Amino acid sequence: MRDIFEQVMLFDTVSARPNIDLMHYVQSLLAEAGIASQLIPDATGGKANLFATTGPEGVGGVMLSGHTDVVPVEGQVWTVPPFALTEMDGRYYGRGAADMKGFVACAIAAMLEAAKRPLKVPLHLALSYDEEIGCMGVRSLIDMLDAAPVRPRFCIVGEPTGMQVATGHKGKIALRATCTGREGHSALAPMALNALHLAADFVNVIRALQVRVAETGLRDGDYDVPYTTLHVGKLNGGVQVNIVPNHAVLDFEIRSLAGEDTDALIADLRAAAEAIVAPLRADFPEAAIKVERLWDYPGLGTASDAGVVNFVKSLTGANGTFKVAFGTEGGLFDARLGIPTVICGPGSMAQGHKPNEFVAVEQMQRCQEMMATLIDRLEAGF
Repeated sequence: MRDIFEQVMLFDTVSARPNIDLMHYVQSLLAEAGIASQLIPDATGGKANLFATTGPEGVGGVMLSGHTDVVPVEGQVWTVPPFALTEMDGRYYGRGAADMKGFVACAIAAMLEAAKRPLKVPLHLALSYDEEIGCMGVRSLIDMLDAAPVRPRFCIVGEPTGMQVATGHKGKIALRATCTGREGHSALAPMALNALHLAADFVNVIRALQVRVAETGLRDGDYDVPYTTLHVGKLNGGVQVNIVPNHAVLDFEIRSLAGEDTDALIADLRAAAEAIVAPLRADFPEAAIKVERLWDYPGLGTASDAGVVNFVKSLTGANGTFKVAFGTEGGLFDARLGIPTVICGPGSMAQGHKPNEFVAVEQMQRCQEMMATLIDRLEAGF
């Protein structure tokens, strides 16, 4: 596994760049072990998902799922090379070590070992791209599995959980508010309509809705933040200080608990946006705040007594379960394909997306032990 981990870390697979060289490396490793794999490329051919199976055909089996893209390192101060594996003081350092190339390396190594064994139940490997920008790449892999005659019985998404079994995460909706005003000279600012001011008014609407949801909305105590959240992440507008801007764009998100009526929340936001601009249209007919839905992924809410939960707990020795704050592809596997899914992988997301990202050597060893037990179970027929 160590050699595979080292090689995987050398590939700069920031989401904005291709991952195809990494996928070809994985495909060649699998082929050497006699494992056939399928690449599912994007329109450019520079990125691809990979799906592979070892073991008997016509049986559901267990799918190990991981994403190969990582977040950028620009603007961060690293003291180790980000696109290399550095082992030091009981830790493996490098971009993606925790999120989540450590698990990917363990999953590839498990496939190679499983190919040597007379499995009664197959092991599947699913590697995707563009997870970090909204679980976008995996959707074509899901389409492929949707058309397949047999689907995996269980799925383990290897995002970092400290090797504990996580059963859920919130869903996410990314939205954009486009604000239209009227430009003018700043010396005559009251005679123009400042689009940034419209955006600021709309930010206040979002914040007020967050307060309402936190006070009166659904709650789930399994999460660190036990309610649905609304968050403004980006605001762009204006050319220079002496021009009243006529255009501003606000990007925001909703991270929702299972059962939250997000359509109603969006409808409330649109109504409030219209209430901001309606009184202004007598003087500025072009005034508008348009709220559009950009993309989304569903939450995951696997029952704590589900078969996949008990199965993975038996592999790790875990007693309890919890829910994670971050999103994963698990919600799509569950919602789109009906594959019972849990999240379990080495490391902690507290180290993810930071300079000098790392995963503890001990965590990687525990992941390898889980994989070894998994292979034994597949050989025994579960």
